[in-house]
Amino acid sequence: MTLVDALIVFGIGLLIGAIGIYIGGRVVTGVEDYTYAIGTAFIGAIVWAVTAFFIGGIPGIGPAIVLLAWIWILNRRYPGGWGNAAMIGLIAWVTVILVLAALASAGIGDFEAIGVPD
Repeated sequence: MTLVDALIVFGIGLLIGAIGIYIGGRVVTGVEDYTYAIGTAFIGAIVWAVTAFFIGGIPGIGPAIVLLAWIWILNRRYPGGWGNAAMIGLIAWVTVILVLAALASAGIGDFEAIGVPD
């Protein structure tokens, strides 16, 4: 994969991840700003990657800590506390799974969503 290909896949994945966060944020908190969701997905992807690199390999608790770090970003970026952040995350995850399944059934390939855990 070339650098251009990688950037395209990253960009599309980021936009798909942001769709999930946007829908979750809109449903749970009423925040209707897709640009804000893109920023949240980008920050979430960075925090996820860094946390997974340093802590994710700890048996048993590593993946849970990585997920909590991602939910913490949602908690910091959207109003309502940890419960709302967890609900935004759950809705984002379900939405992304549905979007990726729809794209796959249309023959549009193996993209991953950036900023939403898989």
